This record gives sequence, C-alpha cells and structure tokens, in this order.
Amino acid sequence: MDNLNRRIPLAERMRPTTFEDFVGQEHIVGKNRLLYRAIKFGTLGSCIFYGPPGTGKTTLANIIANNLKANFVKLNAVTSGVADKAMLGIDTFLLLDECHRWNKSQSDCVLEAIEDGSIFFIGSTTENPYTSMTRAIVSRCRVFEFKPLSKNDIVKTLKKALADEDKGLGNMPVICDEDAFDYFAFASGGDARSALNSLELAVMTTPLGKDRKIHVTKEVAEQSIDRKALSIDENMFYDFLSAFCKSLRGSDTDAALYYAMRLIKAGCDPMIIARRLVAHSSEDVGMADSNAMLLATSAMYAVEKMGAPEGLIPLCHAIIYVCEAEKSNSVVTAMHFAEKDAEFATDNHVPNHLKNHPSTNDDGHGRYKYPHDYGGYVKQQYLPDSLKDRVYYKPSQNGREKNLVRKKFRGDE
Repeated sequence: MDNLNRRIPLAERMRPTTFEDFVGQEHIVGKNRLLYRAIKFGTLGSCIFYGPPGTGKTTLANIIANNLKANFVKLNAVTSGVADKAMLGIDTFLLLDECHRWNKSQSDCVLEAIEDGSIFFIGSTTENPYTSMTRAIVSRCRVFEFKPLSKNDIVKTLKKALADEDKGLGNMPVICDEDAFDYFAFASGGDARSALNSLELAVMTTPLGKDRKIHVTKEVAEQSIDRKALSIDENMFYDFLSAFCKSLRGSDTDAALYYAMRLIKAGCDPMIIARRLVAHSSEDVGMADSNAMLLATSAMYAVEKMGAPEGLIPLCHAIIYVCEAEKSNSVVTAMHFAEKDAEFATDNHVPNHLKNHPSTNDDGHGRYKYPHDYGGYVKQQYLPDSLKDRVYYKPSQNGREKNLVRKKFRGDE
C-alpha cells in the first residue's frame, strides 16, 4: 500500500465493494429477502436506508449502484443545492447522505424525477424518516431499517482488516489479542467505522515489542477508544443494565444512580440509559404519576443535545424522579391485553355509528352521539360487539391514579 492510500482512513479503505464482502444486515440483504430480490430482478426503485452510524447504509447504496451498473451521483443534504440536480439523467441513482436534513424546497426539486422514474433515490439517514423527512419523499420510497452490527460481525470485520495486505494492515506485524477484539466490538456499539478507526489508531500508536511485533492488548484497545473498560464484559454489561431497570422498578434511587453511573463510566452510551428510563417511566410509573414520562423524555433530549457531562445532570434528575414516584404497571398491562385481542380477535367490525360513512341501517347501535353535546362525555359503545365488555385498563390505587374515575364506568347517559 502506497503512502497516498495510507492517508485514507482504514474504515474507508476497507469499505466493501461487493455483496459478498458486505457484513451484517441479514434481515435486509440476506438471500430471498426483499432487497435481495428487488436488486436481483431489477425492481429496486427508490429507497431510504436508516439506522445508526457505521452500519453499512452508504456502503450498501454504493454496492447497489455498482451492481446495477447505473450512473451514480452522490450528494450531501447539508451542502447540495438546486444546481446539483442538473447533472441527473436516465438510469441514475442519487445517493443522498443525511437526507433528513433536506428541507421541503430541496425535496421538491427531485420529487417529480423520482415519481416518473427518471432517477432512483437512495437516501441514508440516522434519523427515523417517518418523522424527520417530508412525507412526499418517504411515501415514494421503500424504507429499510439498519441494525447495529453484532459483536461477531465487528470482530469479523476487524480480523479481515488485519489480514488484508492490499487495503488493510496485513503488511504490518500485528498481533491482536482476542479480548482486544472483543473490547473493540463491545465499545463500538455496533459501529464498524468506529471499531476500524480505533483498531487503526491502536496499531499506528503502539511501538514494536522485543519480538518486532505490534501487540494490541485489551489495555491498548481501551486507550485507543478512550473508554476504560473497568473490568466490564458483555455479560456484566447486561447484568448492570438489568439491575438498573429493576432498581427503577423497585424505587431504590441510590442503586439506580450507581448502576447508571457504573455503566456510563464503563463506556456505555448515556442514551441507552435514557431510553430505558423513558420506557420504565411508563411501564413502572405510568398513570400513577404521568410527569415521570415527561421528565424522562426531557432528560433523553438533554442527553442527546448536550452530551456528557452536562447532560448527565438532567439524566440523574429524571432517574431520581422515576425512582421516588408512585408505581403502577397498569399502562403496560392494558397494552398487552389490547395487543392480544388485536392479534387474535376475529371480530373486526366497527359499530355502524362509528364508521366514516354509516349505512342507513343502524344495526341496533343507534346514531353517533357527539360527546360535546353532552358536556364532554356520553356513554356509548365503541368496541366491536364481541369485545364490547372488554376492560383493558384498570387503574391502580397508587399515586394520582387512585383518584381516577373511569368515565366508561360512570353510567352517565
């Protein structure tokens, strides 16, 4: 490998160029999966890839364009303007990185071309396109969600980089310990780019040993990622996360704070803690104190926008609130009961008075009663006939929920 190519980051040099080299996302590119079949039969059309960084979104888009032997134009949503679109023509794939950053006027520039098939759009984004992009674009695309790469996928990618003499580090006398591979995979959080960059830094900054070899140990891996492992392995990670969740449910504020900080100090992304906190604020506090979910959601936003260490203050604030709040699992219980009926109940007939266009035959249900004509509430049937007596939500006697009187049982007419 010449000096010019050596300046290119390892992650970029090792970027797969064929489906055979592509690692992970079996649920998308596995044999006989939708994307696999669409490419095989030339019916891919426009699509959006979304998921965490370093999971192969841009790489797969490049592979698709090369495989279909199409014209391939790459743009960035931050810098692209209307003039860029003049180069587009028939049989062109437009790859747009960070497509969630495109505003409506930018989207409108290519909307007609996407619609008539003049171009095929492949957008890649770390944001959920259903909430971050214009609906006109999303509705014209197939959406594929990318998952974080597994530990095995990351380790496989790293070992391939060390063995590749052309694009990787195969010409260097590197010995990497298995626990170092494991730590690179664990600390990268399923991000292959991050893992490869860390491996490259470890190799390039570690001097030769007495045996004229570069030894990459777990300690070297920790330093390269700038996250100390604190003796935590994958099993301990999930044990600590489980203990954090159970401490929230058990109202042990001190334990919850400890496990949260232990995980973060071990290199855990604080957003993992924040997301679990939001879930448990509804699962374990729920209607007993709905402010818990509002505070947890605000803390997650703060962590995302502020990062550490400032964002950890509102995170701890919310952890304390969720722990000290009254507990109720009525929300998740109601959800599970409703899910079961939604999946297995055979009666999908909406009562006639609730239909968008009711028939002249009221079918025994009478006419729809507009609640505001009755002071805001009037008792009438909403569930299908076979489920009309179902009760999914049962208030607990905890916190604010104990004062809740369900209108469904008031008997007001």
